[in-house]
Amino acid sequence: MSYRFRGFLPVVIDVETAGFNSETDALLEIAAVIIGMDSNGDVYCKETISCNVEPFKGANIEKSALDFTGIDPTCPLRNAKPESVALERIFKAVRHEIKEQDCNRAVLVGHNATFDHNFVFAAAERTEIKRNPFHPFSTFDTVTLAGLAYGQTVLAKACAAAGIEFNGKAAHSARYDTEKTAELFCKIVNRYKEAGAWPC
Repeated sequence: MSYRFRGFLPVVIDVETAGFNSETDALLEIAAVIIGMDSNGDVYCKETISCNVEPFKGANIEKSALDFTGIDPTCPLRNAKPESVALERIFKAVRHEIKEQDCNRAVLVGHNATFDHNFVFAAAERTEIKRNPFHPFSTFDTVTLAGLAYGQTVLAKACAAAGIEFNGKAAHSARYDTEKTAELFCKIVNRYKEAGAWPC
């Protein structure tokens, strides 16, 4: 893996939020899929970690965002964790995998990756987490990759073009969207290798 991505470990991230502003709006869900590589050089979805998140103190919550995602931040059944706990759970697993796969750092993979990257870094700064394993500005964006590989940029349509099952009713949960984005990322990377464009 370290050879394939110049020392980076790809980790797919998706967040569900209470708005578009990473500095002011609440982070409500976060999920990560760690990408592995088999002996043939094919990448695959290795592990999923997800957590519901408590809105930080003073966070802005847009009703339109809640209506879109269907998330009720006050529901006790969410078993939501503070941002610091949720992030550290994911960061710890990522740091372990960086070491396991002999990589130097993680690179965030996302569908519209800048959005997820901004929320992860804003939350890490709020919670004063010092050992953020993700590259501070580099990302892999599956919108761009899917547009190149399949001519589609919407996640559901890109998955359909790639032959990946997608349930629209399950979408807009961080775990589901992350897993589908990870499947799409792996499909594109492996397709590129199979075409002979990447040496094993």
